Amino acid sequence: MRIDAFLRTVLQDCRSDSRIATIPYSSSGMELKSLIREIPDFPKPGIVFRDITTLLRDSEGLRYAIDTMAEKCAEWQPDYIIGMESRGFIFGAPLAYKLDAGFVPVRKPGKLPAAVHAIEYDLEYGTDKLEIHQDALPPQSRVLIVDDVIATGGTAAATAKLVEQTNCQLVGFGFIIELTFLEGRKLLPEVPIATLVEY
Repeated sequence: MRIDAFLRTVLQDCRSDSRIATIPYSSSGMELKSLIREIPDFPKPGIVFRDITTLLRDSEGLRYAIDTMAEKCAEWQPDYIIGMESRGFIFGAPLAYKLDAGFVPVRKPGKLPAAVHAIEYDLEYGTDKLEIHQDALPPQSRVLIVDDVIATGGTAAATAKLVEQTNCQLVGFGFIIELTFLEGRKLLPEVPIATLVEY
């Protein structure tokens, strides 16, 4: 058997083995930036938008992103993962599965049917609001906040204040992308922050 055919066979066997979570990645990992598309002048001129849809459609890249974030955050032992509408849902739910935690959505106004805690926060132009069910988290739960990107930090900081209203313990943040030049982490509480890609 040719060596390339042999390696493909071994790789296929590894992928079918549920005990192996990170195959086919090397110990040095994967270059996620190569899977994130850059779109200039979106949503307005002068901005380079980091498009994660190209990462999401890549099965190996998506699995690597979730597995790596889980490895980075496991030591914080969260009871619940909070994901913010809407891209925080994409990464938060599978991360909760990997970490044996519950998942709690934070949503825009009018989306949650039961009584909510709400927080209004500033945007570059105007304000926005986020809500969480009042009974979503048992008091003193350990909570990890997850989103696709941290930019100016306003959404993540507002979500951290919602966690305060629930009388729970915020143990950290997880972001796939950090736009470091916007210094968004300066707005966040003094807890650990895990990121996978920096620009």
